[in-house]
Amino acid sequence: MGKIAIISDIHGNLEALQSVLADIASLQIDRIFCLGDVIGYGPNPRECIDVCRNFELTLLGNHDNGALFDPEGFSSGAERAIFWTRAQLEDTSKEDAQTRWDFLAGLPRTHRMDDVMFVHGSPRSPLNEYVFPEDIYNQRKIERIFGFIQKYCFQGHTHVPGVFTENFRFYSPSEIGNRYTLGEQKLMINVGSVGQPRDSDPRSSYVVLDGKDVEFRRVDYDPGSTRKKILGIPDIDDFLGDRLLEGR
Repeated sequence: MGKIAIISDIHGNLEALQSVLADIASLQIDRIFCLGDVIGYGPNPRECIDVCRNFELTLLGNHDNGALFDPEGFSSGAERAIFWTRAQLEDTSKEDAQTRWDFLAGLPRTHRMDDVMFVHGSPRSPLNEYVFPEDIYNQRKIERIFGFIQKYCFQGHTHVPGVFTENFRFYSPSEIGNRYTLGEQKLMINVGSVGQPRDSDPRSSYVVLDGKDVEFRRVDYDPGSTRKKILGIPDIDDFLGDRLLEGR
């Protein structure tokens, strides 16, 4: 299998993506899996799509899907950002636009590799279902979700990294020293977000899977530069830039 860098939720944040890719390169890892939401919220959708086209795997996220079709269940700010993103994908040469739309349209919703499953949201609803740390207290939900997991599952979507166990536990990366070893127990691992972290840490988050060992990594980038771009775009809410500074 070799080492695999698993990233998610780039959300059009090119500065964050470039910093994460530099960190991945420093580890001499060339297999990159992206769990979706390449676009949405952020100011550089075209550039982020072009980068992700070179990854070994990119899954479809709900914001990617929202750009392809009509966004459903989105907040007003997220919806406005998606419509702006859609316009940006069209505001280029016809050939480039078609190439990017074809890429998004061809993204799978799930991927399996041996006993490992990769999704954006959850194994039960790969595109849209959120699984938050506090959901461990909703045992029925967790039981049903784990019923779809053969052994291990990697996910994104909530922008909050950590490890869910089938016996209703959640471990944040700081609780486990940023490392976890896959064992006999079923696990679901959230890799966090590259472009819009929401665990009160503004650094980009991703994981490295090396055999049975999982390492959570945080990468510094300049959120102020991304925020400045967002503040200059009337169709993207200022809040989507402001939140980058605090990781919320």
